[in-house]
Amino acid sequence: MESLFILIPLSVLAVLVAVLFFFRMNRGGQFDDDQGPAWSILLDDDRTAEEPEDGKTLSAADRTGRHERQ
Repeated sequence: MESLFILIPLSVLAVLVAVLFFFRMNRGGQFDDDQGPAWSILLDDDRTAEEPEDGKTLSAADRTGRHERQ
């Protein structure tokens, strides 16, 4: 029974700290854009570092080194 006199105020204090932490992060913009980072992986630029200097883009076969014989 005596432990409840310590545990209840500590749990109330822990909840208060968690709520204050949440509101501080919310005010700081932590939760403003929750969709952008997820979509940035899918919309990543797939250009390689092996692009020619003349600005022409390489085909998939040119990038992999596999060419079909004609």
